[in-house]
Amino acid sequence: MNDKLEKKVELLKNGDTRAFDYIYEQTNRSVYFAIFYIVRDKMHAEDLLQDTYVRAMSIIAQYRRGTNFTAWLRSIGRSLALNHIKRNSREIPTDFEEDAYKYGTSETDLPYIFDIAAKVLDEYEYEIIMLCHVAGYKRREVAEMLEMPVGTVTWKNNEALKKLRTYLEKEGR
Repeated sequence: MNDKLEKKVELLKNGDTRAFDYIYEQTNRSVYFAIFYIVRDKMHAEDLLQDTYVRAMSIIAQYRRGTNFTAWLRSIGRSLALNHIKRNSREIPTDFEEDAYKYGTSETDLPYIFDIAAKVLDEYEYEIIMLCHVAGYKRREVAEMLEMPVGTVTWKNNEALKKLRTYLEKEGR
């Protein structure tokens, strides 16, 4: 567990709001990718990310020291994302909205590989790929965030890359 992060969380719990900047910087990418995997929409993921931190601040007293703060935040984010999906499940997407990112005409502009990764990979593989290769975390840092052994993160990373490569080769890209 990241001792410095735990100390900052304790400061925040005791009312020192200056600790929030460090906490946000250390955790936002992991939380964002957990949310993004569920909602698959950049704009909604960004909104839900902010909602996650607002919600976390309102219940910060419930966090138990030493239980992995990043995982706690990710569970709040995933819960908000699932609620968002449930609330909006009645909306009927149009073909334009569904494919808008391909033409660069929407706020939901997704890089092609993110879209493919979300379709091909399971949740943990997706998060590991995004955290290691997009956000730039080291595998040991990702292992800590996801509460997995480093070997498992390395294995899932390699398997995810193989899946992506196979899919892209099959698609002729």
